[in-house]
Amino acid sequence: MVTGLQDASKKPGSFFGARPQHPLRFMVDTAEQYGPHVIERFARLAGKVETVVDLGAGSGRDLSIVKSVHPSATAIAVEGMQNYAEELKAITDQVYVADIERDSLPFADDSIDLIMANQVLEHTKEVFWIFHNVTRCLKVGGHFLIGVPNIASFHNRILGLFGSHPSQHKLCSAHVRPFSKNDTLKFLNACFPGGYRLVAFAGSQFYPFPRSIARPLASVFPGAAFSIFFLIRKEKPYHQQFAAYPHVAGFRTNFWRGDVEVSSQYWE
Repeated sequence: MVTGLQDASKKPGSFFGARPQHPLRFMVDTAEQYGPHVIERFARLAGKVETVVDLGAGSGRDLSIVKSVHPSATAIAVEGMQNYAEELKAITDQVYVADIERDSLPFADDSIDLIMANQVLEHTKEVFWIFHNVTRCLKVGGHFLIGVPNIASFHNRILGLFGSHPSQHKLCSAHVRPFSKNDTLKFLNACFPGGYRLVAFAGSQFYPFPRSIARPLASVFPGAAFSIFFLIRKEKPYHQQFAAYPHVAGFRTNFWRGDVEVSSQYWE
């Protein structure tokens, strides 16, 4: 008898049902996890932006923020869900429906100034393919703005002390990849050595505190915030290293690399 599953099924919202409402939820401003103030600051740090692409653009919130900073920029949404794509047509310059884990981004090499993926990458397996496409499309000197849940957040560390699973990366959820600051930087340096430079790092949301406390805490301790944000700058020409890396590293997982041929030409 599988007692645990039977017990869980009797409690709507505990495992099989909707997400339960935490007793401290009323204190927390959930919009903070998307870091709108961070997106605005990073958009300014990116310098001149003529073209901005948002992967998984959703409602277009982040593109609107960037347009408020760079009014003349061409705002391009890449979205996998048709209903969002239809709505985005009214507020963006271009919309493409694409599966970023399988499709090539419909942009020329070295053509985009700023690409964003905010609260998107944690939903994906094919990060090597995604970073391959992003890096291919970015100009040298262009920026990639990343926002992801932080597995090393303060509240996850406390949960770990009591043997509880990190809240953002449960098996029964839509999130399939965990991120932290140090591990993300190691990933970039392993796949594309010297190819990206970290321009800025920030945190947003700090469980279980209200916004008035969470913002100062996330500012002082960004590595312990609920969400972490990276602004990275492409420093040199790209030669398909991200797509080739899983094969070169000998990973025994069928990562997607499209039509990229694995060859030593990709390695300096």
